[in-house]
Amino acid sequence: MCLGDSLLTARRAGLAALALLSLTACGSHASTPSAQSPTPTPGSATTSTAPTGTVGAPSGSTRLHAISSPRHVTDDAHLQAGQCHVRQTDARPLPDPVCTPGAIDPAVNQSNIKTTICRPGYTAAVRPPASDTGRWKRTAEAAYGVSGTGEYDHLVPLELGGANATSNLWVEPGSIPNPKDKVENRLHDEVCAGKVTLAAAQQAIATNWTTAP
Repeated sequence: MCLGDSLLTARRAGLAALALLSLTACGSHASTPSAQSPTPTPGSATTSTAPTGTVGAPSGSTRLHAISSPRHVTDDAHLQAGQCHVRQTDARPLPDPVCTPGAIDPAVNQSNIKTTICRPGYTAAVRPPASDTGRWKRTAEAAYGVSGTGEYDHLVPLELGGANATSNLWVEPGSIPNPKDKVENRLHDEVCAGKVTLAAAQQAIATNWTTAP
């Protein structure tokens, strides 16, 4: 073989080796999976929010509605006839916690009690007229299946920042005035004297006024 033929053969062998190396590299790249972000699992993240219009409460206590409704009754409970049941206790009858959980006015808070509930004349300024409460009392009587005498009572009283809402009003059986009035007055005095917080007094009377500290 002459020198020219030798060089041509070597050149062809080199090109063949280079082509084989290129094919091997491409195949190796194609078989390597590309990195991808993990796909989120549906429902893996949850958020917990308090129901709109309510005030959160510790476990075992009442979740109060938050409604600003001075001088008129707001129908937030939408009660139907026969829907509610009086809870009978050894002390006194209590309202149905589903129908009447209680409601507070968010405009009244711990920082402004001196200019709201602790100011003389506050309850008269926010109390609805009898013409308004009278018609809602009849709705509550039908919902609880009661009639006749009984006070259409604010579960959380106005003097503790209670709201004029159907979720905070029920026909309390018994005489007028009733023993609950003394508890309301005592808690009001203690809140205004700084002996108990407004929120604690509201929770205590809404959960069970007969055991309020």
